[in-house]
Amino acid sequence: MGRIKLKRFSENAERTDIVEPGKPTYQQLKGRWQTDFFRNEHPITLEVGCGKGDYTVGLAARYPERNFLGLDIKGDRIWIGSTRAQEQGLGNVGFVRMRALDLLEQFGPGELSEIWITFPDPRPRLGDAKRRLTAPRFLDLYQQILRPGGLVHLKTDAGDLFDYTLETVQQRPGTTVLAHTKDLYAAPDLLPHAEDIQTHYEKRFRAEGIPIKYLQFQLS
Repeated sequence: MGRIKLKRFSENAERTDIVEPGKPTYQQLKGRWQTDFFRNEHPITLEVGCGKGDYTVGLAARYPERNFLGLDIKGDRIWIGSTRAQEQGLGNVGFVRMRALDLLEQFGPGELSEIWITFPDPRPRLGDAKRRLTAPRFLDLYQQILRPGGLVHLKTDAGDLFDYTLETVQQRPGTTVLAHTKDLYAAPDLLPHAEDIQTHYEKRFRAEGIPIKYLQFQLS
C-alpha cells in the first residue's frame, strides 16, 4: 500500500465524520444516526456508492437543513469526500465505509428519507446482474431502511442499467415510478427534482455527449 493511502487511512481513523470498522461507532448507530451522530432531528439522505463524495458534499452544501451520508467501501475515496466537507465547514455530512449489502447492520427501519445512487458500476455482464445496486436484493434493503414514502434516485450514463432498473422497479409490487428520462438535461422540468450537482464522471460524460439518465421512485 502506498504512503498516500496509508496517510489517508490514518487520518480517517481520527475523523469523527467517518464511521468505519475498528471505530466505537461502527455498527453502533443503528436507529440513532440523528440523535447520536448528527445530533439533530433533520431527515437523512444516503448516497450508496458515493466514491469521492461529490454528490454527498454537494447536497449537504445546498441543503443545510438536512443530513447527508455517503457510503463507500474505499477508504481513500471517503477521505477525499470528508476533506471536502471539512474545507467547506459542513456539519451535516458524514461518511460510512462498508459494503452496501450490509446496510441493515448500520441503519434501522425507516431511518432514511432518501437514497441516491449516482453513476454506479453498471455491471454489464448478465452474470453480474445481482451485483447491480438496483438489483432486487438491494431494493429489498432500501425498502427496509427508508421511511414510508421515501425516495430513491438513480443517475447514470449507462442505458442498459437504466432500462434494467426501470423494468425491475415497474415489475415490483407496490413500487411507484415518479419520474424517468433518458436525457435529463433535455428535460428541465425534472432538473429541480434530480439535482444539477455534477460528479466528476457526470461532467466527463456530458462533455462526451453522453445523455444522463434519471429515475425516481418510491418503495412502498
